[in-house]
Amino acid sequence: MRSGVIAQKIGMTRVYNDAGEHIPVTVLRMENCQVVAQRTAEKNGYNAVQLGVGLAKVKNTSKAMRGHFAKASVEPKAKLAEFRVSADNMLDVGSEITVDHFVAGQKVDVTGTSTGKGFQGVMKRHNFGGGRATHGNSVSHRVHGSTGQRQDPGKVFKGKKMAGHMGATRVTTQNVEVHATDADRGLILIRGAVPGTKGAWILVRDAVKVALPENAPKPAALRAGAAKTEAPAVEGAE
Repeated sequence: MRSGVIAQKIGMTRVYNDAGEHIPVTVLRMENCQVVAQRTAEKNGYNAVQLGVGLAKVKNTSKAMRGHFAKASVEPKAKLAEFRVSADNMLDVGSEITVDHFVAGQKVDVTGTSTGKGFQGVMKRHNFGGGRATHGNSVSHRVHGSTGQRQDPGKVFKGKKMAGHMGATRVTTQNVEVHATDADRGLILIRGAVPGTKGAWILVRDAVKVALPENAPKPAALRAGAAKTEAPAVEGAE
């Protein structure tokens, strides 16, 4: 099990294949995606890495988090997230993951917060058909109608599909395809739509229902020289 990455949704566009057909893609950008902390089975009971992405202003970072980032020798991050990994895919603190972590054609699972729609009726929220347009219908064209039964049970069951708040929830879309990556600009092109608004943080992981491609880098695609290393001791130095 490899680590996932944190990326920022830039928006949607389209690219063309060799046959001239256009393919809709969502553009995700990775910026300074570094390992901030490790979670080990010996100390925490499970294996995971904590990743940070983006840059946050020091004045907007709490004192506790400034100490957390200083311990890892990384700059304050705008977004943090944990990813479960296997013991053989553990990453060193300070390592920076690049977009080459994913290969073209690979299936991934993406997680984001869906676009908030506010308070919506049942036709938009639950795809109800609505009432009749005429013939006795009086101002009840888009209402949900009856919500309960008779005196027995005499209540509305929990989970009944009714009007209410829509969107702004955590959504995971599985088995979407990585169309291409751009290492120079730090971009990942995902075929199709991805949950979230422009500028939202998206978690991208290897698909759990599809086998990992053989040419995918393990434990991860790391930027050279990004990991924190200690200077070797020199004999006779004071």
